[in-house]
Amino acid sequence: MPAINQSNILIMATHGYERSELRVPLDELRKRGASVTIASLEKGPVKSWDEKDWGDTVEAELALEDVRTSDYDAIVLPGGQINPDVLRTSDKAVAIVKAFVDTGRIVAAICHGPWLLVEAGVLRDRDATSYHSIRTDMRNAGANWVDSEVVTDNGIITSRSPQDLNAFVAKIAEEVEEGRHERDAA
Repeated sequence: MPAINQSNILIMATHGYERSELRVPLDELRKRGASVTIASLEKGPVKSWDEKDWGDTVEAELALEDVRTSDYDAIVLPGGQINPDVLRTSDKAVAIVKAFVDTGRIVAAICHGPWLLVEAGVLRDRDATSYHSIRTDMRNAGANWVDSEVVTDNGIITSRSPQDLNAFVAKIAEEVEEGRHERDAA
């Protein structure tokens, strides 16, 4: 179990990620000493959605095809409506999420980010939350949907919205320090 300041965390996002849902975990986890890498469909700048319009960009250091799950202790999946909807159509993105779950690594998804967990088929019989507009998708995927700021089920962390970011980031740090979680493969 790595201390948070010795951990490697991957954030997976593409154009249209909710700005705060990437920036807050990125900044806060780095402040705690974690090494955080951003991966996207392609290397290069990735543009955010900032509440009601396009926002700034972050640099994706890795293309998804270059991600090696074994290099990371956790993955963070920011929401926004556009970002996870695009990523869940990528076989590689879905395979990365499934690999994190199958190997017991920490998986953290916020807002609409759990759409990737739905697509990966990893929510059956798990407690989870999300932005309220996708709760039916979550339930249809077999999740026990709970209206709570952060829900953790055996190292799979879900959260509802930007208002829950402090609890979300704190839970990521806590779960990373607990280490890998034995769980049934998806």
